[in-house]
Amino acid sequence: MASIAPLRGSIVVDSGTGGRQKPTRTATPPNRFWTWAEGRAMFEFASFYASRRFLSTLPKGDGHAVLTLPGFMATNSSTRPMRGLLKELGYAAHGWNSGRNVRVNEELLAKLEEQVDRLAQDSGEKVSLVGWSLGGVLARELAKLKADSVRQVVSLGSPISDDRNHTNAARLFKFFNGDEPENLRGGQFQGLDMAPPVPTTSILTKTDGVVHWRGSVQDPHKTNGFPSENIVVYASHCGLGVNPSVMIALADRLSQKDGKWKPFEAKAAQKWMFPKLSWD
Repeated sequence: MASIAPLRGSIVVDSGTGGRQKPTRTATPPNRFWTWAEGRAMFEFASFYASRRFLSTLPKGDGHAVLTLPGFMATNSSTRPMRGLLKELGYAAHGWNSGRNVRVNEELLAKLEEQVDRLAQDSGEKVSLVGWSLGGVLARELAKLKADSVRQVVSLGSPISDDRNHTNAARLFKFFNGDEPENLRGGQFQGLDMAPPVPTTSILTKTDGVVHWRGSVQDPHKTNGFPSENIVVYASHCGLGVNPSVMIALADRLSQKDGKWKPFEAKAAQKWMFPKLSWD
């Protein structure tokens, strides 16, 4: 199973650390080996379709709306396979209405808030947010702004540590955005490491070639008492949105009834897919 264990009620931490706060380290990008090896995402894409029949047997949803947010420089095309599976499992899965994910500004935030409000109003239920990489950062900050309309947030390989030095895309991001995100909504985009006031799951891989895995770990001491967990998988960064093990964890998380959140517990036959989180 994923390396999670309950602490202080609803807060979830890594059993591999004994509940201790993660060690302080200088933020660095991933090892270049993993960056060069990101091409392995092609095999994950192939395995997604090879296991499609099995994935269609995952826990079914209750029909609530799920909004997917793509990673930096990506569009809805990147989340199409994931959304196709979620629709088959019974969710009203939607791509975002904001084109390519490049500029983080007030216009983008306004569009996202409007879309979440509309989905929640049309369905009469809270919306789950699933964000890949930068999309996960946006999903978490959006949940802070629209907590009453958000059911839960699942991020995939997202740089949530509040330190851009954890990703090798930092320079490209700064080229398009400068330091503007830190000035949005009176500093809303400061404190990215603080979890939003809804259940959150960070799915990460220690072989991520774009975002260092340490930058994707939710610090259990920065959840303000709200449910939060880290789930480790074997994957590349570019393959997270199609990796079968990610789909297993995602389907499990989304299938929970609103207000009935529990930590992820992999089935016995699936435990090998979810290694324990250690700081080595």
